[in-house]
Amino acid sequence: MKSLDNNLDPKLLSSLVDKTISDYDDGELFIEKMISEHFSYDNNKLKTASFDTEQGFGLRVINGDKTGFSHSTDLNVDSIKNSIRAVKSVKSGKNIFLALPQQTNKKLYSDSNPIELKEFRSKVSLLEKINAYARKLDNNVSQVSITLAGNYQKVQIFKINGQIYTDSRPLVRLNVSVTVKNKNKIETGSYGFGGRDMYSLIFKNDSWKNAVNTAYKQALIRLEAKAAPAGEQTVVLGCGWPGILLHEAVGHGLEGDFNRKKTSAFHNLVNSKVASEQITIVDDGTLLKKRGSLSIDDEGTPTQNTVLIENGILKNFMQDRLNARLMGKTPTGNGRRESFSSMPMPRMTNTYMINGNYHPDELIKSTKKGVYATQFSGGQVDITSGKFVFSASEAYEIKNGKIGKPLKGATLIGNGPEILKKVSMVANNMQIDNGIGTCGKDGQRVPVGVGQPSLKIDNLTVGGTV
Repeated sequence: MKSLDNNLDPKLLSSLVDKTISDYDDGELFIEKMISEHFSYDNNKLKTASFDTEQGFGLRVINGDKTGFSHSTDLNVDSIKNSIRAVKSVKSGKNIFLALPQQTNKKLYSDSNPIELKEFRSKVSLLEKINAYARKLDNNVSQVSITLAGNYQKVQIFKINGQIYTDSRPLVRLNVSVTVKNKNKIETGSYGFGGRDMYSLIFKNDSWKNAVNTAYKQALIRLEAKAAPAGEQTVVLGCGWPGILLHEAVGHGLEGDFNRKKTSAFHNLVNSKVASEQITIVDDGTLLKKRGSLSIDDEGTPTQNTVLIENGILKNFMQDRLNARLMGKTPTGNGRRESFSSMPMPRMTNTYMINGNYHPDELIKSTKKGVYATQFSGGQVDITSGKFVFSASEAYEIKNGKIGKPLKGATLIGNGPEILKKVSMVANNMQIDNGIGTCGKDGQRVPVGVGQPSLKIDNLTVGGTV
């Protein structure tokens, strides 16, 4: 096996890691090479085109709950030896040794580099085609903004006993924004998609045209929207991307570190009823080619499908190796880091609610008055209390069991643990989002997936303008 840097001898690295980590509870040498490119197209021209290559390593040792960590972009033996001396400022001493991750042959995506498989000119040509298509839709289209991005990450994780874990991770994404001006009104719609795939996913005519059409339609809907009513009312959430609300309001509260430290509202509720019995939520890093999927996490642990809440009962938390060991649990493949310069911690992969038993139309028909929210633009959550605020970027009124006029300015306000208990109907149309999610935690950002079927929530506070 070759190292990511051909000047580094894997046997020598394994020997150094063995000597360093064997006196500690855990640790690893994480080596990474990241190749990335980014294009932006705006005002009928290519605005930026960037290409970057970054590589480096992060060395970590753990004793109890204390961690020594050092990283560098100088990928050479001398630099690694300097880091060894630095991390040993943490006193050694084994307490509980956690078994090494099992090696896996699981492959959830291609080993190929998407950036290399399409020429520069073909990518620019695609952006030009998308721009021309969007502007031909309507003379009132005043602006079209497009971004195209591709990453290729290669990692090697060296642990004790000569164990080396490797993964090659592609990631692509396209985003389109369309602005429409009508008299004195201007509105913008947007749509994005991608995943751990090649650019061929994006280059398909049907795929990028759907992105443009969806963004354009969203802008038109917003032009017609009226102010959202404020107050407590029934809310129906659409399938797919609205799962970001559950990701923020519930998902973070189910990560192991927050619960070990007892800062999560869920920390003492395992095996307790925390939601409607209709609700089952999982974190699944094994979905083929999805944005949040990983063959192995950033500690070498194979990802898995972890049931978090089952029929309303809290069952498990998402765990990395550190928190699993300290809590007496098993790692779940959720140890993730933004890059070699960051330490791993419990993070979500693809987090979603599974199907219920209702047809989606039943949720609308059973609602006399309420709000139907299908897209969200952003939100905030307090992990300790579970309180959240989310802004709906596309929403409609519900009147007498029918979808009515579009709404603007709707915000959803509530408490994560409480909202789960207010879900009265779960539909059978579960979807994972289109591959646009990026999650932030402690200054680190990682790609994730979210999803859900349509949900009916009783008595949720809606912040509006009237």
